[in-house]
Amino acid sequence: MDYTTFGRTGLQLSQLALGTGNFGTGWGYGADPETAIAIVNAYAAAGGNFIDTADVYQFGQSEEILGKALEGRREDFVLATKFTNGAAPDANRLVTGNSRKAMVASVEASLRRLKTDRIDLYWVHHPDGLTPIEEIVRGLDDLARAGKILYAGLSNFPAWRLSRAATLAELTRAVPIAAAQFEHSLVHREPETDLFPACEALGIGVVTWSPLGGGVLTGKYRKGETGRAEGFGGNVFQAENSPQRTATIDAVLQIAEETGSSPDRVAIAWAGTHGAVPIIGPRSLVQLESNLGAAALSLSSDQIARLDAASAPTDVPRRSATRVVA
Repeated sequence: MDYTTFGRTGLQLSQLALGTGNFGTGWGYGADPETAIAIVNAYAAAGGNFIDTADVYQFGQSEEILGKALEGRREDFVLATKFTNGAAPDANRLVTGNSRKAMVASVEASLRRLKTDRIDLYWVHHPDGLTPIEEIVRGLDDLARAGKILYAGLSNFPAWRLSRAATLAELTRAVPIAAAQFEHSLVHREPETDLFPACEALGIGVVTWSPLGGGVLTGKYRKGETGRAEGFGGNVFQAENSPQRTATIDAVLQIAEETGSSPDRVAIAWAGTHGAVPIIGPRSLVQLESNLGAAALSLSSDQIARLDAASAPTDVPRRSATRVVA
């Protein structure tokens, strides 16, 4: 697996991140601990070094499994987790949201579950519609100065909030907003209009989730499989509900056939051509091994152009066909 320098940090991250939303069964859909640890082992063996989780994933089970999986090799990975929603389905309002109180309570709980003394990259999971960005920036800086976190990032924040937070952090000499995470795939290209340009201008590292559109880009739902169409209550899923999406999936399947590869690898490889670190979120070793193949897949400029043309919304400018080849 190749590695990339992440934003304006000194981190060297693997080109694919391992997402662990499927680690555990607290949500009624996911992988048991034995399978999850086997996935971590296989990801590490392939050269992966960037693991992404959250306190809310499987109501804390994901972090607990990772705490066990990383014992004795913690320094081999960049470990990222998130807060905002809390780790319990009935979490108290004082430990949810983005207030400094919730932030401190959440980081301490995550440290215990992860069995570590600090979090490498701490994400604010999403805006809570209440906490001022000044409070978030100051809170993250406090955690960094206390040695609880090394880098700070914002997940699922709009470009204007991200830009304001990065500017406030710079002006107040707080810990920088080093990273942004958001959904991006061939069926969700809206971030190309604002989030990607903002991150490039501000030197913010980009991590993208759901490069398979909840699995729709694999074409498996055409065969009657359910997956995330039903798992997680149908959340984090993009349906094949328009002629354009049908054309996009058709293009992915065609290019997979041309390259002797698989649709998931084509979709993930395309996501990696935007300067981001895509997150793969396998539930089984079979899914992981297939996803990891994207790291070795090189799409031609013509293939990228065809995928771009099939999937481009009218408000997303098309890029040059000679831009970046995975």
